[in-house]
Order: sequence, then structure tokens, then C-alpha cells
Amino acid sequence: MTALVLTPNERRAHRAAAHHLAPVVTVGSDGLTAAVEREVDGALNAHGLIKVRVFSDDRVAREHMLAHLTSALSAAAVQHIGKLLVLWRPVPPKAATEREGRSPGPRTVKVVSFSKTGNHRATVRKVRVMGNERITPSGKIKRREARSVSPKKTAAD
Repeated sequence: MTALVLTPNERRAHRAAAHHLAPVVTVGSDGLTAAVEREVDGALNAHGLIKVRVFSDDRVAREHMLAHLTSALSAAAVQHIGKLLVLWRPVPPKAATEREGRSPGPRTVKVVSFSKTGNHRATVRKVRVMGNERITPSGKIKRREARSVSPKKTAAD
């Protein structure tokens, strides 16, 4: 795989976005192992922009680690400052989950009804609304769609 190349403007924007981030992966005394590469790959899939802390005093070794990570994971090197490496890779689109197309679960909603005269305090009720229900402007709970009727029952009538 090849490393991504960033324009100076893109690099500047990613550096600014990475400023407040904490290091997600740390490279210890064993160096860059296969397990560390898997962790960096997983973090890039999840976040896109990450910091990696390297506990090595050798600057040349850190530069080799950065070059190896960018080429092996097809990522872009945003910054190498001190013992921190900043990497970026576009986040892949998420796969559709099994909940796609299903109604939402139950939720608790506050229904506020004001007094007719305006002299009294408004009453607040907490109502649990299921996924197939809605609240009308008057505060009543109704089904979102009318209940389907069996064709056998309509033919019998």
C-alpha cells in the first residue's frame, strides 16, 4: 500500500484538529510490533485522525516507524513532533446495521398543557411513547399509522 499525500492546507487543518487529541496508541520498548500496527489500524478506522506516542529517544527510529506506519496502513503523516506521531486516514463508511428500516424504541416525552385562563401553572406530564406512536398537538397519544385490518375480516363484514 502507498501512503497518502496531503497538501499543506490539508496538513495544517489536520494539525489544528489534532491539537486537543490525546495519544490513542503507545509504542513501548519492544518497538513497532504487529499488535501495535493492528491497534493503530483499528484506531484509524474508528477515528480517522490519531496521535501515537513513541517511548524511544532515537529520532531516526521514530521517523522510520512513522514511514512504516504510513506505508503499511495507507495513511498520511500529518506531524512528527517530539515523541508524538500524528496520522490521518479517511474513515471508511460504516456498514448498514440490522436496525436499518426499523422503528425507534420507546422514549419518554414531556407533555406540557397550559391553563385555559393563564392564571395557573402549566401541568407537565412525562409520557412513555412507543416507536409506533406519536403525540398530537393537543397532547394525546395516537398510533403513527392506522392499524392494518385483515382482508378476511373485511370480506366477512
